[in-house]
Amino acid sequence: MIDLYYAPTPNGWKISIMLEEREMDYKVIPVNLGKGDQFKPEFLKISPNNRMPVIVDHENQIDGEPLSIFESGAILMYLGEKSGQFFPQDSPNKEKVLEWLFWQVGGLGPMAGQVSHFVNYAPNFPGDHSYSEKRYKNEYDRLLGVMDNVLAEKEFLAGDYSIADMASFPWITAYKRYEVDLDLFTNVRRWFDDIKSRPAVRRGIDVGKESRSFGKGITKEALKTMFSQDSKSISKMAEEKNKDL
Repeated sequence: MIDLYYAPTPNGWKISIMLEEREMDYKVIPVNLGKGDQFKPEFLKISPNNRMPVIVDHENQIDGEPLSIFESGAILMYLGEKSGQFFPQDSPNKEKVLEWLFWQVGGLGPMAGQVSHFVNYAPNFPGDHSYSEKRYKNEYDRLLGVMDNVLAEKEFLAGDYSIADMASFPWITAYKRYEVDLDLFTNVRRWFDDIKSRPAVRRGIDVGKESRSFGKGITKEALKTMFSQDSKSISKMAEEKNKDL
């Protein structure tokens, strides 16, 4: 059994999609980001970066403790190796999947995440955010162009459907909120529609859908918890959470 510490965001969807694709037994443990669950001592023990997703694999015991893994790319690699699917181990196929997986975690995800922040959350804060929003929207557009060029010659990013596609797909789902005309990227549109039609992908995206908000109705306290933290405040919050135990 795998415990999945999860919130219904693109990074969370990467893992729920993979688990559904492999029909693995897993239990969802919700992480309420607005309430600061990510700062609880027991969570920081398995995710020192105070971010989800995290998995705990009870079938893999290390010194009597189940293996925990944070960072979505590392989790996808682990699950691919564990299941023997969607992450080839032969060269050069493995390296091609890794190229696009690292491209996503280092580029598409962070840039799309910033677009999401400035579209969904920044309006709750004072100031002119127009330059920042335009900057990240332009970079997101550039990355879509990179995908489109590659997908003109391949069905999926690394050739066959893989963890690289599972990592990238969630960050395309919000294209309408990002004010992107996906039809301008015809190959990305074809790829997106093909992946969206997979039953396991639909199940993975639906995990925890009742708690999605995309910033709507978010409280000032939740905004502070999610976006106004530094190293000192995180340490203080962890101490406060520890007192609540």
